[in-house]
Parts: sequence; structure tokens; C-alpha cells
Amino acid sequence: MEQKNKLLIIPLGGLGEIGKNMTVFQYGDDIVILDVGLAFPEDDLLGIDLVIPDMTYLIDNRDKVRAVVLTHGHEDHIGALSYLLKEINVPVYGTRLALGLVEGRLKENRLTGYNLMPVKPGDEITIGEFQIGFIQGSHSIPDACGLYFTTPVGTVVHTGDFKIDQTPVDGKLIDIHKFAELGNKGVLVLMSDSTNAERPGYTGSEREVTLALDEEFKQAKGRIVMATFASNVSRIQQAVYTACKYGRKIVVLGRSMVNVVNVATDLGYLEMPEGTLIEPEEMKRFRDDQILILTTGSQGEPMAGLSRMATNTHRSVSISAGDTILIAATPIPGNETSVSKIIDSLFRLGAHVVYEKISGIHVSGHASQEELKLMLNLVRPKFFIPVHGEYRMLKKHGKIAEDLGIAHENVFMGNNGDVFEFTKDTGRVAGKVKAGRVFVDGLGVGDVGNIVIRDRQQLSKEGIIVVVVTLDKQSGALLSGPDLVSRGFVYVRDSSALMNEAQVRVRAALERCESNNISDWSSIKLQVREVLGKYLFEKTRRRPMIIPIIMEV
Repeated sequence: MEQKNKLLIIPLGGLGEIGKNMTVFQYGDDIVILDVGLAFPEDDLLGIDLVIPDMTYLIDNRDKVRAVVLTHGHEDHIGALSYLLKEINVPVYGTRLALGLVEGRLKENRLTGYNLMPVKPGDEITIGEFQIGFIQGSHSIPDACGLYFTTPVGTVVHTGDFKIDQTPVDGKLIDIHKFAELGNKGVLVLMSDSTNAERPGYTGSEREVTLALDEEFKQAKGRIVMATFASNVSRIQQAVYTACKYGRKIVVLGRSMVNVVNVATDLGYLEMPEGTLIEPEEMKRFRDDQILILTTGSQGEPMAGLSRMATNTHRSVSISAGDTILIAATPIPGNETSVSKIIDSLFRLGAHVVYEKISGIHVSGHASQEELKLMLNLVRPKFFIPVHGEYRMLKKHGKIAEDLGIAHENVFMGNNGDVFEFTKDTGRVAGKVKAGRVFVDGLGVGDVGNIVIRDRQQLSKEGIIVVVVTLDKQSGALLSGPDLVSRGFVYVRDSSALMNEAQVRVRAALERCESNNISDWSSIKLQVREVLGKYLFEKTRRRPMIIPIIMEV
């Protein structure tokens, strides 16, 4: 790939999906990485803990990687950083809150020797051929930034996750003047957040949530349990202010929630008046109407705080009639069913549940169509790449750009791994690099692939049958068995006729192998699988996984 005097932009995650945002900027021998995020597994990824981007391209070009720059501290932008730094130890630039959250993650993963470089919105840094500036943004976490990359061929603006909020919780307005200034100077490429590209109008202000929370706190007679994303510091701050107004003490539950509250408080991003925070054991000293519990689980995660409360398995909190539950988050696509089940369970326990469909206790952190139009009109780029969203969202954002006058051929709809190549005058998709999903399961990274996932799915749907036989080493004659062990297929005690006939069929297959002088283990196993699989499908219309085990004596 000829790279002289050309800027390459290579998304490794975040295009055509929500999560695992990661983009490579390359000019000559200098590579800068924007964000290193993770995604949480969908229901069909059985047993998988996290999904991270495939970093093969960066590992193959590790000598060119100069730094990582971060837009903000959400997991879908920083969560995979420890996996990258294990392979390539380079400086990481970000705002203090983002780096505070990163540091906690790196310590959890027992990483040492990392180099975290704090920056502020308005700062500019030079890394190789890149001059990189941080622009004050507005999102659901403080100090979210947009960035611009000034290169020899032109300037690239990346909005980061943003909305245009005129009344943010922390009072820091998005610096639309800087975006406009860059637009006046001339922008080669704009990369903009597409999450809400399908949503008309404007995204609501965080101030609206304050009013809705105030109303709920005013009416609540017992304890209030509020579930939200741990990293939604703005929402947590609103809850703290409102709790203090109504004389409630605050209990924080859930490891990630405790971690974020501690980091944000220590760094001054979360104002927590002295004496407000209490330990779970201290709750019994206060009346129910003096308690606010902040917890995780707004997405229906089975091990999170709210899920445990809904099933009455939480060690500190049992939900009872009179409790008010506030779910201050929108379900991520795919999580709707889990969230609905939890809401149902909480209602059954007698709680009053307030959730997004019927309240104003949550607003999105992402720009809707009118704000996206304003950003495009301020920056006026020559080329446009919609990012951060599922494919239909990118497509809609691209259409918005065309409606505002950007030429159709200058709007690039991309996929992870596409190489966008730019000169001062031209832009094109110039090829593809390896990109995709890497599964993290326990301590294993990438050792579980699609074949293992397929096996897990089959086991979860159809079950397993193990066939154990003992053969004579010399003659190949059947000495004992076949013994059949079933798990997740049928209940053996109620299916004795089926299992007995299955044994007869397997024994006949083994005897045919012996009479035909077939002694090769793989051939014998194939015969057993075929005969048993065919019989079980005829009788049950199911295809369990069949594992023959042959022992020789």
C-alpha cells in the first residue's frame, strides 16, 4: 500500500455497530490511535465476557504506533486499552477523568509502566506528523472531547460522542465556536457521531432530567433505588443534588459504580457533600424515606445490582412495597427483553418502577438530526465519514450530509477494516485490513473463536451425548459398552427405550466396523456419529452433539 503523502484513516471498530470504537490515523510512518473501546456480548455469544477489536494491524505495525488519544471515559471508548497496552506500550492522552477511569482498569489488569498524559479541552499536542487538538464537547460524562488532526494533507475533525446541550449539568458548553473556526479554515474530513441519526429534532437537555428526578424524589414515600450506567457521571451528579435537597443519604452498590464514584469524586468531577455517602451496613440506622441507592444494572445484566434485587438475591437490599425504582437509561438494542423482565419482577415485588418509556428521567447523550445538521454546517467538510453507529444509522447520517450539499461521492459509508485514503484533493476507499471481533472469556483473549461459539450454541440448544466403548487392541472386538451419557438432551430415566435402542444401533455399527476390518479410530467415530445422529433425529427431531470416546485394552 503506497502511503507517501497520503493520510490513511482505518476504523477497527465502531462502524456498523454500537461499541468497541477504535480508529487508526496514519501518515507516513506515524500511527495515532483514537479510542480503544469494547463491546458487551450479545445473547448468542454464550459465556463471552467482553468483545474487543481485532488489533492485528497495529501489532504488525507496532514500530509505527506513536500514541493513543481518547475522546472520553466510557467503556465503549476505553475498555480495551489494557489489551492494547499489553502488546504496544505507548503514551495515552486524555482528560483527567478519562485517564482516572483508565488507570483503575490498568491496575485491575496488573499492568505497570504505562504512560498516561493528561490534557484539557483547548490543548494541542504534536505527535509525529500530527498536530492534535482537543475540543470541549458535551456528553453524559464530563470532559468529553471532539478532536482535530492537522496533517500535511489537511485537517480531520472527529466529533467524539456529542450532543449540543445548552444547559449541561457541569455548566461546560460544547465549544461550537472551535468547530466553526476549523470549518472556516477548511476541513478535509469530518467524522461524526451517528447514534441518533434516525431521531428527528433535538436531543433533550440534561436540565430536563433534573426536573423529572425532582418530581420523583418529591413523591417517593420509601427508599429510592436508581439504576444507571456507572460511567454516566452527569446522571449520578443530578441524583446526588436531588438526594441532598430531600435529605436522603446515598448508598453506592456495584463494583463499577463504586469505582466511578470514587474516581470522579477524587478528581473533582463529582460533587458529593460531606456526610452524604454511607456504607450499605449503615442503612438500617435511617428511615426508608432517607435513603437513595445508586446501583448498576440498567441494561438487565444478570450479575448487576438491579437484577439481583429483582430476584431477591442481593446481599444488601431486598425490594419491598413502597420502594421506588428509577431506571435512568435507555436499553441498548438487544437488551430490551432483559430490561422488561427485570421491570416485571420489580413490579411483582410491589415496587413503583419508573422507566424511560413513561418518564423524563433519562435523555440521550447523543445528537439528534438537527444537531447533526448544525455540526455539518459548522464544519463544512470536503469529505464525510459517518461513524459510531449501526449501519442504518450511518446510512441515515450520510443522507443528511448529502441533503446539506456534500457530494454523494464524497460521503463514505464504511465497514470496520476499510482503509480510507486522502490526499489534499482526493478521497477513496483504498483497500482493507484485518478487522473483526476478538472474544474475551475469563483470562483467555482470542482463544474462543467462532467454532467454539457455534459448539456452545449447539450444546445450549440440543445437548450432548457421550458414547464410551472399550475395544480389544489386537482384534478390534468390542469388549464393553457402548455406554451412553446424556446431558441436556433427554432425561435418561424417562427415555430408557430410546437410549436402549441407541445402544443397540451403536453396537451394530461397531460390529460392522470389526467385520470390515476398520480399526482407524477416526473412521469408527465417524460411523458411530452417523448412525446415532440419524437415529436420534428420526426419533426426536433434535441433533445433540455426539462425542464418541474409544478406549483400547
